[in-house]
Amino acid sequence: MSSMPSTAASTEVPDDIRQRTSPAWLVTLLVCAGQFLVVLDVSVVNVALPAMRGGLGLSELGLQWVVNAYVITFAGFMLLGGRAADIFGRKRIFVVGLVLFTIASLAGGLAQEGWQLVAARTVQGVGAAVLSPASLTILTTSFPAGHARTRAIATWTAVGAGGGAVGGLVGGVLTEYLSWRWVLLINVPVGALVLAGAALWLTESRRSEGRRLDIPGALLVTGGLALVAYGIVQTESKGWTAPVALLPMTAGLVVIAAFVTVEARTKAPLMPLKLFRIRSVSSANAAMVLAGAAMFSMWYFLSLYMQNVLGYTPLQAGLSFIPHSLSIVLGSKIAPRLMHRTGAKNLAITGALISAAGMVWQSRMSADGAYLTDILGPGILMALGAGLTATPVASLGTSGADPSDQGLVSGLINTSRQMGGALGLSILSTVAASRIGSGGGKSAMAGGYGLAFGVGSLILLGSVLMMVLTLPRHHDTARN
Repeated sequence: MSSMPSTAASTEVPDDIRQRTSPAWLVTLLVCAGQFLVVLDVSVVNVALPAMRGGLGLSELGLQWVVNAYVITFAGFMLLGGRAADIFGRKRIFVVGLVLFTIASLAGGLAQEGWQLVAARTVQGVGAAVLSPASLTILTTSFPAGHARTRAIATWTAVGAGGGAVGGLVGGVLTEYLSWRWVLLINVPVGALVLAGAALWLTESRRSEGRRLDIPGALLVTGGLALVAYGIVQTESKGWTAPVALLPMTAGLVVIAAFVTVEARTKAPLMPLKLFRIRSVSSANAAMVLAGAAMFSMWYFLSLYMQNVLGYTPLQAGLSFIPHSLSIVLGSKIAPRLMHRTGAKNLAITGALISAAGMVWQSRMSADGAYLTDILGPGILMALGAGLTATPVASLGTSGADPSDQGLVSGLINTSRQMGGALGLSILSTVAASRIGSGGGKSAMAGGYGLAFGVGSLILLGSVLMMVLTLPRHHDTARN
């Protein structure tokens, strides 16, 4: 992460002054546009992956890291980004994150080698981790408590869900009619417009008390996760006992252990370990890691299946994802209402079981599969279940924490989801590759992708078991 300017930011500006300086709708538009870019880039590349592989000669390992490089750095630096916004100023960090994200998008779109694309995606992830928490904090400090703030946060959340939902379609259109490079290059003009607007209309604010950045913690957790993921994907070709796989996995575990040690001793930890003594926090985060490991890879394997096996064009693949996207948005929207009737724990378990059923169905995909039975039906179940699961798990995860820790615990839940997704993609890609083998025919690819969904369903059932045994049933029993 780039160093922050040493000059002090301005003090907090009262809400009424800020509202007069910048219209509420303009502040909301700017920060939501930044969040839209961040979330869009998690999903937009999925449809473009086969074209990226052909254009840059990427291996299966390289293809995974186009996704994982973004996700791992996004997850590893997200908490640090939120804290940096508090210390150095929300507007300043928003602008820094947007600049990093936009420049990295340009570099990725112009990449001539696979490693250049992966490096650009890594920097993109850092920029997203800085940009995303700053955008939410700007909203919460730009509106007075009450209906106006609630409406602004709801808009921010909906825009985030929309970015993930339309990513496949946007990626398909750009890849089909322009080039895979435009799934990254499109961020440049949009980022420049948001950057100009932020410089002109956003007002600076920060917390007055001094705090410290836990940069070593962010570097350790990101590096440890990356090493473990790299070691896992090496097992496909080298085996679990090969030094090239064992060494990075062992090193990654050592680095993660060092991260835990640093967090236990530092005065301003990135991830305060005391929070994990709260039953609801520890159990919800553990369940989210497993759920993320199973659900995150769904879009990756479906995109490869549709284009590599069924022969869909990028546009057709993007259009095929629309029902999935609508299902996950629907699940997310109705989850709060269902929670009041069934309870958060019961809804989380039900959602995960629905998604697991879809994965079992999806695991039966074949080389001559039909859209209705091999993509639409199982995809709707997987996506609907994912939408129903995330909200109640997050609700339970934050219910036992003190009000002053709510933002941090929410960030932990998001980090756990992303980290689980990164490791899950590495594991399931290795599983798929082991079935596909060296031949790589359509039947072998369908079998490999199907096996990945089958193993994913087992991981998700493990998450269900953890929810049953460890999640508190009621918010008022969250603390031990």
